[in-house]
Amino acid sequence: MRNIKLTLWLSAFTFAVLMSVPFLVPHLGWVALFGFVPLLMMDAIADAHRIRHFFWYHYAAFVLWNAFTTFWVCNATVGGGIFAVLANAVQMSAIWALFRLSKKRFGGFLPYVFLALLWIAWERWYFTGAQISWPWLALGNAFARSIRCIQWYEYTGVLGGSLWIWASNLCLFALTKGLMDGSWRTLTFKARVTLPVVTALILVIPFVVSARIWRHCEEISDGTLDVVIAQPNFDPYEKFVSMSQAQQNIVLLDLLEQGLKARGDTAAPVLLLAPETFTSDIVLGREDQSPTWQRFQAFLKEKPDASLIFGASTMELIGEDKGRSHTARRLRDGTWFESHNSAFSTDGTGRFDVFQKSKLVVGVEMMPYPAFFGKIDDLLGGVMGRCIGQDRVTTLQAAGVPLGCAVCYESVYGEYCTEYIKAGARALCVITNDAWWGDTPGYKQHLSYSCLRAIETRRDIARCANTGISGFINQRGEILSQSGWWVPEHLEGRINLSDRETFFVRHGDIVGRVCTFAALLLLLALVVRLIVRKQKREAR
Repeated sequence: MRNIKLTLWLSAFTFAVLMSVPFLVPHLGWVALFGFVPLLMMDAIADAHRIRHFFWYHYAAFVLWNAFTTFWVCNATVGGGIFAVLANAVQMSAIWALFRLSKKRFGGFLPYVFLALLWIAWERWYFTGAQISWPWLALGNAFARSIRCIQWYEYTGVLGGSLWIWASNLCLFALTKGLMDGSWRTLTFKARVTLPVVTALILVIPFVVSARIWRHCEEISDGTLDVVIAQPNFDPYEKFVSMSQAQQNIVLLDLLEQGLKARGDTAAPVLLLAPETFTSDIVLGREDQSPTWQRFQAFLKEKPDASLIFGASTMELIGEDKGRSHTARRLRDGTWFESHNSAFSTDGTGRFDVFQKSKLVVGVEMMPYPAFFGKIDDLLGGVMGRCIGQDRVTTLQAAGVPLGCAVCYESVYGEYCTEYIKAGARALCVITNDAWWGDTPGYKQHLSYSCLRAIETRRDIARCANTGISGFINQRGEILSQSGWWVPEHLEGRINLSDRETFFVRHGDIVGRVCTFAALLLLLALVVRLIVRKQKREAR
């Protein structure tokens, strides 16, 4: 028994390592295609030897996987990082527990199908409906740094990758288990041929399809737009201590000026791009009273061909005649206000658009279920963020072009980003501040997720980060140029504009919807069987 338990722990560790590799090492997304096999084998071994309290084995495996891949969250908030690891692992283990329960009521391979469907349904819930949402480790994201493998995401989105990973893992598990426990010999000749062939097809066909799309995918250009990106490189932990906002404005505008000079003497329209939460001195409805806004307007009036997109932490004052929400806070003078993480576009004429970030980071920016957590947060002295977003996605007009501007965390949500395209965006921008995590895999992973959005929407992306990595991404998800880490830098480039809508943009996450529906049907069937069994037991 001692050797069996050691085998279980080694299997858990092996699973965690294999599933972490695609998120940490470029071009190794394919490892995820067999990364779950050790965990599935561990489960089979536990059944064979009737291991008690097996929950702790698979929970430990999920904790290790989350910790190996997202430990960097602790650089920003230790408590939040630990909570993210433990809470996400709990949800993964809950899915696994339902899978183990289903094995007692469903026969054959159906429980494994139920496991895959339930997992993908959970990922879709994270992407669409959950207020406490952390879809960073959605399985399809494992290919974010292996873009040549998943060009077909323009049809399926990220959850198509999750389905591929589950299908390949389950087939490889069936083969491995059959060979190890001898059940392979009990199969018919037809089954012995079919299983390896199906496994090979599931593994190979997506690679072949992606390679074909890659070879024939050309940049669609219905016009172009020049872009200058400024990466000011301010330490977010000392942003308001070591340097005044006026000094930060000077640094940013100087970088933009250098970028404009580097692009040469041309009168073509140009987009100037600055990072998320660059300033915090703007009150909505009183923008022209902001010193930063005034400085930007003075700069832009000298550049009639330029438009500027920048991020700001803003507040919206609430009048006495307007009801206060659970997320409202009060200033020292008694005035109530709401907080926003905003993106502005403006030019020298004073015209501007504003977009309020809607996919907010739980705890840091957004308080989930505010009617409940608001009271707890008040008792703790207001430690949680209370930003609120807008109800629907809108575009920002810059240089006469409608652009989608994903603010930081929003770039992780694939189907959400398609709403920019439906709203008319001809290209995408991402503005972010990834320096909270330090020089860790976090900011590299975040950059790679923008590559997925480029593939899903077939839109060029200009990405501006406060401290790196800024860059330009084409419609195939290739990073054409990028800045360094922790250096002030400017980048000049040109993005293609497109009016095309991919299948994924037009129809959304079909894979997620179908898997969710099928998972709910199987869950209902499981509940019915449990009820029937209970009734039979009581009748005795």
